Amino acid sequence: MGDDVGNLKIRPLPPDLLEYAKKKLHEVPKRREADVQAIREWFKKQAHINADPDDQLIISFLRGCKFSLEKTKEKFDMYYTMKTMVPELFKNRDLTKDTLLKETLDLGFFFPTGIDDEGRKVYFCIGGKDDPAKHLTLQVIKVNFMMMDYFIMNDDVSVVKGVVIVNDMSAMKLGHATQFMPSLMKKVSVCSEEGYPFRPQAMHVINIPSFMETLLKLFQSFNKEKMNRRMHAHGKDLESLFKAVPKRTLPMDFGGDAPSSDKLAKEFSAKILDFNDWYVADEKNGVDEKKRVGRSRTKEDLFGMEGSFRQLTLD
Repeated sequence: MGDDVGNLKIRPLPPDLLEYAKKKLHEVPKRREADVQAIREWFKKQAHINADPDDQLIISFLRGCKFSLEKTKEKFDMYYTMKTMVPELFKNRDLTKDTLLKETLDLGFFFPTGIDDEGRKVYFCIGGKDDPAKHLTLQVIKVNFMMMDYFIMNDDVSVVKGVVIVNDMSAMKLGHATQFMPSLMKKVSVCSEEGYPFRPQAMHVINIPSFMETLLKLFQSFNKEKMNRRMHAHGKDLESLFKAVPKRTLPMDFGGDAPSSDKLAKEFSAKILDFNDWYVADEKNGVDEKKRVGRSRTKEDLFGMEGSFRQLTLD
């Protein structure tokens, strides 16, 4: 029996994902329409949020929040708040007009490679493909969030089962590291953890240059403890990586059985470009803090650095 989505304009889940969503994410197919409607009713009462998300985006947020309506509301509020609070990452995302943004996408630094043994989507990230003198790290991060928007709208496996990320840092240069200001890292951490219904299950880092180790520690100081527990550094030991991530999900130029990283990256970049109309339409979404009931949020509230370094030891 297939997944009956009723009147909702969402993709039906294949049987294995549906079963997982019911068991692990508390998804009740018969209750989905009511849950989506509850979120829609909540949006109508939020005078400060300028947005009208479609059924697919709402269901992705519900799944990412394990169908807790309160958590879904909190995450949606943050999702639209950061679009206004962090315009450098979430505004002006038209790939047909911004040449540098399109060039950054075409570098092909992030792409899906396959499904692991637990049914999770594996993504490969190649750091340092950009020229630090030309492509700002900010642009790379901006494209990365555009990809995350693509996932939550189009990739049910990533939303339901979660993702595994393999991050290769062999091409990173000192010029890249110097652009990772603590304030930017804090924004990335808060936006990705609190604003997206994303479920990273593991992150594997390989080929870490010595100057990046300190930076990684700094980034971890901003992350939630649960995320840090899921981060694994393998150094240059690919055999150690192969024990954690199936070789069939790694590009052939990294010792795996999947197509080359160039081929996979080009295919994925084309999909992002095809999705450009969504980014253009999303431009109008955000918040008006003057209309928020209660205390208005500020950048200091969301991204203030106080206390962030308390547990950090850089040796």
